[in-house]
Amino acid sequence: MQTGDILPYVYVRGENRIQQPGTRHRLDWFPYEPVFKDPLDLDQLEFAEQIYHLENNAFGPAGLAIPRWVFYDCAVMPGFVAGFAMKSAKMPSAIRQVLRWKADFDWSPLSLFIIIPTMKKGEWVAHNLCAVNSLIGEDHRLYGLGFLSKAFGLWYANVESCCGITQWGGPALKLHTHFGHLQILTAYTPVHTHAQTMTYRSQVDPKVWEKFFTRERDDSFLQKYEPSGAMIDPMSSTSQIAIQRRIQGGEGPFYLSAAELSEKKLTEPLTLYRLKGSYG
Repeated sequence: MQTGDILPYVYVRGENRIQQPGTRHRLDWFPYEPVFKDPLDLDQLEFAEQIYHLENNAFGPAGLAIPRWVFYDCAVMPGFVAGFAMKSAKMPSAIRQVLRWKADFDWSPLSLFIIIPTMKKGEWVAHNLCAVNSLIGEDHRLYGLGFLSKAFGLWYANVESCCGITQWGGPALKLHTHFGHLQILTAYTPVHTHAQTMTYRSQVDPKVWEKFFTRERDDSFLQKYEPSGAMIDPMSSTSQIAIQRRIQGGEGPFYLSAAELSEKKLTEPLTLYRLKGSYG
């Protein structure tokens, strides 16, 4: 970002622009004015095509690529897309090869984070997150690109509470626990295409974001929560259904520890935490 060749972008129709961006969370990570692109502008269609290409490459193999009408009707019209973009003329060949690259187009998206407001005041849904890092070799990756893309979107939109959807056993789960203490809303979600999906809610807290990079333990988590005595197996639908039944029975809320997730393999059982003193 210091060179100006990579900047945050906001892909949003004019009526959805945030009126006072970045005023809720005091953070100096994003000092530069973002690049704005308008999904209603025919002359900016190429930016959308590049977003589609990136998203399809990232999620297509898992059968989760977004149909164009869903992207427009359910994501762009009510919400917006944020991320980082690079000047097309400055893009290294290793990145060009996996993107829809055109030398004569001004900016090319390197990542995308789709975020949609809900009917609950201050709460948004993180609909999709991906970055070019998942498509290129380790030597060419931009460190922390996915994390920073979500951080920018949450900061920019002044998000208080963020809900999201992710699959058990997927690497994204490790990332999502670092934006605020993560509460499990559903442990098993057969309404979703993939039943072994977890729905979560985080109260957005930038004070813990830096720990994603420093790998420091979040002491505030252990001050607030304690092990509940229950575990969940990310590889077992039986385990997930059992926890889902407990949540529906009012036993929660249950939380996941970012520190534990960073130390364990994605296939290992995870401790479910609860608020201290919540069980009498």
